[in-house]
Amino acid sequence: MALDVKFAVSTWLWTSPFNKETTSLFPKIKSYGYDAVEIPVEDPSLIDIDWVKKALSDNGLRPVICGAFGPSRDLTNEDPSYHQTCFDYLDACFEIASELDAGFVAGPMYSAVGKARLVSPEQKKIEWERAVTNLRKVCDTAGKYGLEIAIETLNRFETDLINTAAELKQLLDDINEPEAKAILDGFHMNIEEPSIEEAIKTVGDRLIHVQVSENYRGTPGTGQTNWAAWKRGLEAVNYKGYVSIESFTPEVKELAGAVCIWKPLVPSQDGFAKEGLDFLRKWAAE
Repeated sequence: MALDVKFAVSTWLWTSPFNKETTSLFPKIKSYGYDAVEIPVEDPSLIDIDWVKKALSDNGLRPVICGAFGPSRDLTNEDPSYHQTCFDYLDACFEIASELDAGFVAGPMYSAVGKARLVSPEQKKIEWERAVTNLRKVCDTAGKYGLEIAIETLNRFETDLINTAAELKQLLDDINEPEAKAILDGFHMNIEEPSIEEAIKTVGDRLIHVQVSENYRGTPGTGQTNWAAWKRGLEAVNYKGYVSIESFTPEVKELAGAVCIWKPLVPSQDGFAKEGLDFLRKWAAE
């Protein structure tokens, strides 16, 4: 049975941070056959909403808004000033998403990416409760904009808080707000999940966004990912959102360092985008 999904690609595949010049990628992205473009908001001040809205319209693309959570954006930090920094940043993301009619903001917004430590159960409980309390506030703000939040699991090398779909489900249950939803990223799942299919079923109908690449963050279809399991899982939860390619280029040194990409994964980033979409279309249609 064919999957009823659409396809997106992150501009991180080519460049960072997103700014006015990044919209020059939109005609190329559309020409490859994508339905949407993932816009990573690293610095909200760099995003000219009217400019981006026109570029999306001119190229017939829909937006997906993703957050970036560095050390200063940490809802589990013991210092409340970090929480406020994150709230202010997410407010800006919500304004962008609302103006662009994106529907949700996605990302691992519970903690700073790279905060991966062995902590005591007592400390883990404290930080978990901070995440729950603060994400309830984030949900309240998102709701005022008519938006949802898509919370992402990360692998153990990037966070010690939420690594698996089961942990994400528990977090969503504890937050217990209608705006709190899930995003699953295949790269992290290939590290952490015994079964991709069961992980998808675990979050169920809360799944509102999917990111994919190969197990080595390369072009879909060229690695060890169990794509049949992906399809069974998405069919089981009746997923109808975007399947979005997210990967990176070593040419952007700061971002490449953050995600540990030390060499090119493919001969061409354009080839990555084209060949990845060709594979995903065939996969979804089979």
